[in-house]
Formats: sequence, structure tokens, C-alpha cells
Amino acid sequence: MLSSHWQPMADVNRLRSELDRLFGQVSGGNGTSRRGSFPLMNLWEDDSSLYVEAELPGFELDNLEIYVTGGNQLSISGERKQPEHEAGAWHRQERGFGKFRRTLDLPGDVDSEKVSANFSNGILTLTMPKSEAAKPRRIEVNAN
Repeated sequence: MLSSHWQPMADVNRLRSELDRLFGQVSGGNGTSRRGSFPLMNLWEDDSSLYVEAELPGFELDNLEIYVTGGNQLSISGERKQPEHEAGAWHRQERGFGKFRRTLDLPGDVDSEKVSANFSNGILTLTMPKSEAAKPRRIEVNAN
């Protein structure tokens, strides 16, 4: 026989999920959450460059703008256009559409003249060579 007991935690979890969706909260895999983080980005570095990957599914390359300003600030903006359906009615519309702009402070200065970008399968990958002043420099020590 099925239990007809009220399960308050199931209702609370369902409400939380709907509120997160409504207010645009994205939960990370490690239990952390971020508000208003679109597009989702990964940022890492090696000795010579900074790298950014941004998730931009459904975007057209012509609708994206990428700027590096002040040597250490990355700005990505764009627009995902809503598909037009001439006939029929929406039953569910969860994917976001419209304009966005996200600015990210980089952990060091980059050479904006040498930044390269690749867009493949909805992933924007930026390679940003560090400026010479930002690269680690080995100091030789002279002994007497």
C-alpha cells in the first residue's frame, strides 16, 4: 500500500529548485552557488598565458564581442536570439534569450594584441599571453 503521508522536505526541495531557476542561481558541482554568472567560465594559467573557456551554447559568432581592457580586464557580451515559431504554442521555455555582458578581472596583465579566440561546439576558448611585466622572471644571484 502506498503511503499518503505529507513529505515536507520533498516540497521544500521542489520549491528551492523552482526559486533557483526563477532567480537564475546556478549550483556548482561542489555545492557552491553563484548568482548571475553567465556565461559560466573557467580561468586558468601557465607560465606564459591565461586561458578562459566560456559556455555559450546556441550563440552565433557574429553576436559575440570580446574585449581586453586595461591589460587585466576581460569583457564578453553577446545576444542569443529567441527562435521564432510561426505556428504552435510554447509549453515550456527554460532556455534564456536576450543580451548579456560579463566582465572578469584577470589575475594579471595580458598582451591584448596577442589574444586569440576559438569558438567550437558552443565553447569559446581564449588564449591570452601574459604581458612581459606579468611573467615570472628568474633573478640571477651573484656571489663574491
